[in-house]
Amino acid sequence: MDNYTPHKHPQVRSWAAEHDIELVFLPTYGSWLNWIESEFAALRYYALNGTDHRTHEEQNAAIGYVRWRNASAHPKTSFAASSPSEA
Repeated sequence: MDNYTPHKHPQVRSWAAEHDIELVFLPTYGSWLNWIESEFAALRYYALNGTDHRTHEEQNAAIGYVRWRNASAHPKTSFAASSPSEA
Protein backbone atom coordinates (compact mmCIF):
# COMPACT_ATOMS: atom_id res chain seq x y z
CA MET A 1 0.00 0.00 0.00
CA ASP A 2 1.02 3.58 -0.33
CA ASN A 3 1.85 5.75 2.65
CA TYR A 4 -1.53 7.48 2.79
CA THR A 5 -1.98 8.44 6.45
CA PRO A 6 -5.34 6.64 7.01
CA HIS A 7 -3.68 3.36 5.97
CA LYS A 8 -1.49 3.67 9.06
CA HIS A 9 -4.30 4.49 11.49
CA PRO A 10 -4.27 2.31 14.64
CA GLN A 11 -7.76 0.96 13.84
CA VAL A 12 -6.60 -0.15 10.38
CA ARG A 13 -3.49 -1.78 11.82
CA SER A 14 -5.55 -3.47 14.52
CA TRP A 15 -8.10 -4.82 12.04
CA ALA A 16 -5.31 -6.13 9.81
CA ALA A 17 -3.63 -7.88 12.75
CA GLU A 18 -6.93 -9.46 13.85
CA HIS A 19 -7.46 -10.84 10.33
CA ASP A 20 -3.86 -12.06 9.95
CA ILE A 21 -3.07 -9.52 7.23
CA GLU A 22 0.40 -8.07 6.92
CA LEU A 23 0.43 -4.46 5.77
CA VAL A 24 3.35 -3.69 3.49
CA PHE A 25 4.01 -0.05 2.69
CA LEU A 26 5.77 1.11 -0.43
CA PRO A 27 8.72 3.45 -0.08
CA THR A 28 8.04 7.14 -0.63
CA TYR A 29 8.04 7.87 -4.37
CA GLY A 30 7.90 4.14 -5.07
CA SER A 31 4.46 4.02 -6.67
CA TRP A 32 5.99 2.33 -9.72
CA LEU A 33 6.36 -0.77 -7.51
CA ASN A 34 2.58 -1.04 -7.18
CA TRP A 35 1.03 -3.12 -10.01
CA ILE A 36 -2.18 -1.11 -9.93
CA GLU A 37 -0.18 1.89 -11.13
CA SER A 38 0.23 0.19 -14.52
CA GLU A 39 -3.55 -0.03 -14.77
CA PHE A 40 -3.87 3.65 -13.91
CA ALA A 41 -1.19 4.46 -16.49
CA ALA A 42 -3.14 2.61 -19.19
CA LEU A 43 -6.29 4.51 -18.29
CA ARG A 44 -4.44 7.82 -18.32
CA TYR A 45 -2.40 7.34 -21.51
CA TYR A 46 -4.86 5.39 -23.65
CA ALA A 47 -8.15 6.97 -22.63
CA LEU A 48 -7.89 10.27 -20.82
CA ASN A 49 -4.79 12.25 -21.84
CA GLY A 50 -5.56 15.29 -23.94
CA THR A 51 -9.30 14.74 -23.84
CA ASP A 52 -12.20 16.92 -22.93
CA HIS A 53 -15.21 14.65 -22.52
CA ARG A 54 -18.44 16.57 -22.53
CA THR A 55 -20.52 13.72 -21.11
CA HIS A 56 -20.05 10.57 -19.08
CA GLU A 57 -21.08 8.58 -22.15
CA GLU A 58 -18.16 10.04 -24.13
CA GLN A 59 -15.78 9.24 -21.32
CA ASN A 60 -17.12 5.69 -20.99
CA ALA A 61 -16.60 5.14 -24.71
CA ALA A 62 -13.01 6.36 -24.39
CA ILE A 63 -12.21 3.90 -21.64
CA GLY A 64 -13.59 0.98 -23.65
CA TYR A 65 -10.04 -0.03 -24.53
CA VAL A 66 -9.11 -0.31 -20.86
CA ARG A 67 -12.23 -2.38 -20.18
CA TRP A 68 -11.27 -4.73 -23.03
CA ARG A 69 -7.70 -4.92 -21.74
CA ASN A 70 -8.90 -5.83 -18.26
CA ALA A 71 -11.40 -8.39 -19.56
CA SER A 72 -8.67 -10.20 -21.51
CA ALA A 73 -6.00 -9.93 -18.82
CA HIS A 74 -4.06 -12.91 -17.53
CA PRO A 75 -2.67 -13.43 -14.04
CA LYS A 76 0.78 -12.01 -13.47
CA THR A 77 3.36 -14.77 -13.50
CA SER A 78 6.67 -12.93 -13.62
CA PHE A 79 8.04 -12.26 -10.19
CA ALA A 80 11.44 -11.28 -8.88
CA ALA A 81 13.63 -14.31 -8.17
CA SER A 82 13.62 -13.57 -4.44
CA SER A 83 9.86 -13.02 -4.28
CA PRO A 84 7.87 -15.29 -1.95
CA SER A 85 5.43 -15.75 -4.86
CA GLU A 86 8.17 -17.48 -6.86
CA ALA A 87 7.26 -20.86 -5.36
